[in-house]
Amino acid sequence: MQKKWMAVLVFAVALFGLAACSSDDAQGQEGGAGDVIDIVWYPNESGNDLKTARDAIGEQIAEATGKEVEHHLTTDYAIAIETIVNNNAALAFMGAQGYIEANEQNDAIKPIVVSTGSSGTLDDAMYHSWLAVKVDEADDFKDNGEFSLDTIEDKRFSFVSNSSTSGFVVPSSTILDYFSDKDLTEEDLMEDGPLFSQVLFGGSHQGSAVNLLNDSADVAAFCDSCVDNYVEIAEGEENTVGSVYRVKDDAEEPFNTVPGEEFTLMSVTPVLNAPFVANMDVLGEENYEVIQEAFASDEMANNEDVFVPSDSDASGLFSKSGEERFVPVEDEWFNPIRELSQN
Repeated sequence: MQKKWMAVLVFAVALFGLAACSSDDAQGQEGGAGDVIDIVWYPNESGNDLKTARDAIGEQIAEATGKEVEHHLTTDYAIAIETIVNNNAALAFMGAQGYIEANEQNDAIKPIVVSTGSSGTLDDAMYHSWLAVKVDEADDFKDNGEFSLDTIEDKRFSFVSNSSTSGFVVPSSTILDYFSDKDLTEEDLMEDGPLFSQVLFGGSHQGSAVNLLNDSADVAAFCDSCVDNYVEIAEGEENTVGSVYRVKDDAEEPFNTVPGEEFTLMSVTPVLNAPFVANMDVLGEENYEVIQEAFASDEMANNEDVFVPSDSDASGLFSKSGEERFVPVEDEWFNPIRELSQN
């Protein structure tokens, strides 16, 4: 008799478990994300100096959805991409190339918004990929007084990550096009020997810049927006070949090791702005729509912790000099970066 009742009890518990799972599945399909929305950040945006910006974005998402927001900080591009691809995060802020890689691995990854330029539209929604050298070595990278890519051959070169749009895909495409007669591949640029004497990866844009400034590399690829909080223009105009930038005396990690160091730009290339993206299997359509609306709202655009006024000394993810804001974006907008990756 006791065994019979035990069997009944086990059967009842199993039925209860199945019912609970069915309920959870239904909730996931309708709303998604449960009670917590996890947003994963690249290493570039995981530093303490950007905590206020991350928290401000998280607060807007929490207010819009009524859910708790948790920030998943990383020290590696691949980890960030894997986190959202493997359904361990609902949202991510990542470069165009990272989004493309994530979408290829999991078609549930979908763009939400990108930040615009000062026009408030996608027409100028771009930042810049730099190739930089130290100021006192600039002449070594010139031919007849002009910067030339011929001079980077056999030099020590620092990229960010092979999943970085402006820290690898864009500069490597430029380099491969220039040295087309050498029949090189992206893989060749990641290895010591075929073109560069040594290849380093900074792991972040900040890390790649520091590789240059601490003399670990002769040339480095990184982007303007990721180092904007740490450097100031010392000579020339912003995002112009030949302009000189100086590390601020009070710059936070990792630039606190190279205060006052200067670099100059030998190449400047516009790049499509980075998207916030969603894993639809984790987030759900209802939450996606609510979050997209919150991102594109005037309230978000006017949040000075998110879009920091250009005359402010505060650190932020985005700068506001005009009508900058977030706008919805479709997958097709990233096709120019896809085409670079396929070349």
